Amino acid sequence: MSLPKPGTPVRGSRTGRPVMALLDILGRRWMLRVIWELRDTALTFRELQGRCDEMSPTVLNQRLRELRDAEIVMLADEGGYSLSKSGVQLLEALMPLQKWSDKWGKNLYQK
Repeated sequence: MSLPKPGTPVRGSRTGRPVMALLDILGRRWMLRVIWELRDTALTFRELQGRCDEMSPTVLNQRLRELRDAEIVMLADEGGYSLSKSGVQLLEALMPLQKWSDKWGKNLYQK
């Protein structure tokens, strides 16, 4: 499966609006988990795999390749992988969703 690109048809959008291309990328299995695990520090492939419930190396390689192609993840200077500047900005943009979901989950399960 090729990497969704803004301006070309993606899942859910014939126009390929940038937000739809991003949602297509983030909707792939393990994508958000990889981004989340890289939120604080660079991780080697093995460290990242261990934090991702031992996801298969084939899938992790594919996700890292896709995230690198999307310029969300980069090879870290100290080895391993880290969020790029764009990846950090994406994570910051996702944090309000994290806060909302915490409240939602709390309210939903306290009833």
